[in-house]
Amino acid sequence: MNVKDKVEVYLRLARMDRPIGTLLLMWPCLMALVLAAGGMPDLKVLVIFILGVVVMRGCGCIINDYADRNLDAHVERTKSRPLASGEVSVKEALMLFVVMGLLAFGLVLMLNPLVVQLSFVGIILTIIYPFTKRFTNMPQMFLGVVWSWSIPMAYAAQTGEVPAEAWWLFAANWCWTVAYDTMYAMVDRDDDLKVGIKSTAILFGKYDRQIIALFQFAALGCFITAGWAADRGLVYALGIITFIGFSLYQQKLIYGRERAPCFKAFLNNNWAGLSLFIALGVDYII
Repeated sequence: MNVKDKVEVYLRLARMDRPIGTLLLMWPCLMALVLAAGGMPDLKVLVIFILGVVVMRGCGCIINDYADRNLDAHVERTKSRPLASGEVSVKEALMLFVVMGLLAFGLVLMLNPLVVQLSFVGIILTIIYPFTKRFTNMPQMFLGVVWSWSIPMAYAAQTGEVPAEAWWLFAANWCWTVAYDTMYAMVDRDDDLKVGIKSTAILFGKYDRQIIALFQFAALGCFITAGWAADRGLVYALGIITFIGFSLYQQKLIYGRERAPCFKAFLNNNWAGLSLFIALGVDYII
């Protein structure tokens, strides 16, 4: 395999060819920066967090594939991943994880000590998450914490502290993450049952759609509270209404529990997050 092909495989290992995870991680992080700054965040902080989201999402994907390397080959959606297919070795994957992790830590070192301290928790959570699928039926709930950890870090970077407002946004993103990652897990439910991977899609069973709706509703309430705490106005409220519309559409997609529509519902959350972030930004501008 030549250098070009090897780089292409490494990029796929870090999921750089599938940006959906990066985007879902990006919108709440950017919302946190905007809320913490009361408008436009510090440019240096903004650039560091955008790069950090991209790099840390790649780290998360690599360690996830390492943990699942003996199972992914038996799941239709994941059998072509580089580690499962043998395109890269375990040693190569772990080396790439270390390199990207050091790059992320280098970015964090340009920020204040509180952010550095929080970053240690973040990397530990990232490493632990993939293994939770072995011993708990609620890995999506742990992922919600991992996926939301950039929020207190963003507040710490922008303001030097983590106020109560930050935790409302954290709670909103946690609930939202559990909802959309359960949709994602519904795609793999049959395969996961065969190979022994646990998920909320399996745990919730025939009540999956209803419980997803409860998490969407809880996320909505927390997003509203975070906006109220920051004294947001009409445009943000319109973003909330748009978020509700996307949530209802996703419920329609997952109604039949079929793989393709469930995956489409998962992907649709990108637009829900983007619309809410844009509404927040425009609300501050106006």
